[in-house]
Amino acid sequence: MDVSSKEAFAVREFCDRYGICRDTFYSEVKRGRLRALKVGKKTLVLKSDAEGWAKSLPELGTVGREWQAARERA
Repeated sequence: MDVSSKEAFAVREFCDRYGICRDTFYSEVKRGRLRALKVGKKTLVLKSDAEGWAKSLPELGTVGREWQAARERA
């Protein structure tokens, strides 16, 4: 099945789609940055939650600047 037409992703599908490992997936869930649902034994991420998570990621150049600014204020 084409994953672009799915409304929810299993952990493996989510990780494949966004290029992250399972450890990163569960770390994002634990930190509250990504919402995951349990259906029986299966863990799912709704498409809308996946897209929201992806949009919330910082741009590569902004991470260093934020850290540097916080360091300079300290």
